[in-house]
Amino acid sequence: MSATPGRRNVDHLIVGAGFAGLAAAIKLDEAGERDFVVIEKDSDVGGTWHINTYPGAECDVPSQLYSYSFALNPAWSKVYSPQQEIWEYTRRVAEESGTLDRFVFDTAVLDARWDDDLQRWVVRTEGPAGVQEYAARTVVAGAGGLSEPRLPEIEGIDGFQGEIFHSARWNHDVDLAGKRIAVIGTGASAVQLVPELQQVAGHVDVYQRTPNWIIPRNEREFSSIEKAVFAKVPGAQRALRSFVYATLEARVPAFARFPVLMKAVEAQGRKNIAKGISDPALRAKVTPDYRAGCKRILISNKWYPALDADNVDLVTDPIAAVTADAIVTADGVERPIDVLVVATGFYVTEPPIARHITGRDGRTLADLWDESGMAAYKGTTFHGFPNLFQIVGPNTALGHSSMIFIIESQVRYVVEAAKAMRREGLAAVEPTQAAQDAWTAEIRRKMRPTVWQTGGCASWYLDKFGNNTTLWPGQTFTFRQHLSTFDLDRYDVEVSHEREAVNA
Repeated sequence: MSATPGRRNVDHLIVGAGFAGLAAAIKLDEAGERDFVVIEKDSDVGGTWHINTYPGAECDVPSQLYSYSFALNPAWSKVYSPQQEIWEYTRRVAEESGTLDRFVFDTAVLDARWDDDLQRWVVRTEGPAGVQEYAARTVVAGAGGLSEPRLPEIEGIDGFQGEIFHSARWNHDVDLAGKRIAVIGTGASAVQLVPELQQVAGHVDVYQRTPNWIIPRNEREFSSIEKAVFAKVPGAQRALRSFVYATLEARVPAFARFPVLMKAVEAQGRKNIAKGISDPALRAKVTPDYRAGCKRILISNKWYPALDADNVDLVTDPIAAVTADAIVTADGVERPIDVLVVATGFYVTEPPIARHITGRDGRTLADLWDESGMAAYKGTTFHGFPNLFQIVGPNTALGHSSMIFIIESQVRYVVEAAKAMRREGLAAVEPTQAAQDAWTAEIRRKMRPTVWQTGGCASWYLDKFGNNTTLWPGQTFTFRQHLSTFDLDRYDVEVSHEREAVNA
């Protein structure tokens, strides 16, 4: 292929340097696929664990499982790791992998379009050096579903004169001591940050639309003896990791096939409420009226005591408007504030990166998904988008276990695809429409009896069509089995134009 001035040719372009992008880089490198570049819009590796620095940020998956299987960490401080510790882990793994020389930071992907003549993706990026163009055989999208904050559409919010920021873009320069703070949202981030704000603020108003089921957080620190055993006794940490994995997998039937089993979780949640809140009226406000698991189950020992504190009010009336210095609810009450914290989640079913990827027929992924909802073959590849692989794609997220397991499964599939393409001399692979449609139909069939479809709630798992295009409806090991080999017979393939000319 002839070079174009100013355009860099690479075999693989990886978007995102979080857990997904980093794993892809490491495993492609190990497989001998070393001609790649990783584009990251932020200043370092780590993804969500680099940018989410709000007070109290921690993982809600046990540390032993929230790490790469090929890079165990014997030094985790406690059962559930804090944000800084997870970010330091990803940074250390990146440094030790020898791949950081191919990472480009502070650089955003402007657009990626498939070029049939080149049989490559033409990708434009913008960073400190200006606009750069790449021609890549494959694009591995690892941007993640929790990467782009979703801001609420509230009348007057743009005119607020105080400090305002999203939980995922925390402003550490703002002094919160003694301030009147409003927090919009009661999801996973809010549950962690509100107890921290309650300790320093003059007053906190928490605006709740729908309560979550929140169970106790069985937290403890690892002792020095445990850490020594993990570090020096062969197989000890891996055995604990396997035990944690099996424990979490045992929860799948309650999510996927027998939602009535979630009554046990609801009992834990009610006990947690009774322990943390003394006021019967407040207890009623925070008790969900839907089946546990329908929305994400949260874990916290601090949330309910924080809501019960004298300097915190839980507001359940809808927000009507934001003024220059207050929030007004539908009942006409105006509550003055100094700081507004938005904890309203992310664009999970409408990932922004989809707007920047244009396939074979000139349509973007976003265009396609707007018509019929997110769908992908094995959550990873797309008909009409040759050589595009998405890590943590449609129906790959989890409500019960570690996403690292899913990420490693998909990365192995990508590596096997790269090997197959090189072995067979292929320039392009894309799943057949029939294969993708059959996969999607089976996912939706399996989703029907799950708690996510029958639990009686509205959640960010569901798209505008009412389909759960976010979660995997089964055991994680079955997902891994599906992606254990690259099934070339389910793909339309193309040899390179140069090879066709030679064989003509």
